[in-house]
Amino acid sequence: MSTTAPPIALRIAPLQDTELTEEQRELLMRREPKRVLNIFRTLVRHPDLYRAFGRFGQHILGANTLDARSREMLILRIGLLCKCAYEVHQHTSIGKRAGLTDAEIERLSVGPGAPEWTAHERALLQAADELHAQQRIGDATWEALRKDLNEKQLIDLVFTVGQYTMVSMALSTFGVQIEPAS
Repeated sequence: MSTTAPPIALRIAPLQDTELTEEQRELLMRREPKRVLNIFRTLVRHPDLYRAFGRFGQHILGANTLDARSREMLILRIGLLCKCAYEVHQHTSIGKRAGLTDAEIERLSVGPGAPEWTAHERALLQAADELHAQQRIGDATWEALRKDLNEKQLIDLVFTVGQYTMVSMALSTFGVQIEPAS
């Protein structure tokens, strides 16, 4: 899946192992898997923010009441809307593990207008589009979402899109680079 964003220049470099303070090293070593991604090597430059971001991010990725497939559809859609190649790259593989097919991942670039989506999937993607464009979900989309989602899931939907909008803004602004294939 491609984004239309121009290549971004590195503005805040991820810390290399030799540059880490003991505090930063300890924070990064708590992560699984042990291969520490550039996003974390960059954000750990601000340890207090890194801790807070990690707690919130853990809810979004680990305790979210949305099913993993829906969560990843939202994350990939907002990454595409924000033109954040790093986010789309990282969550393409996560989305596949959550059950998205290559065709569905590619179709996310079309958005809710693609005819192959179910009514529920269309409502999810429409919500991401509306949050991105208007910073709120409109009444018609809200009512469509309420058919399948409870209140906690609706709250998690808004915070998932908000979290990954913020993450996309940070990644693009800081110029976080996609890791080379290992």
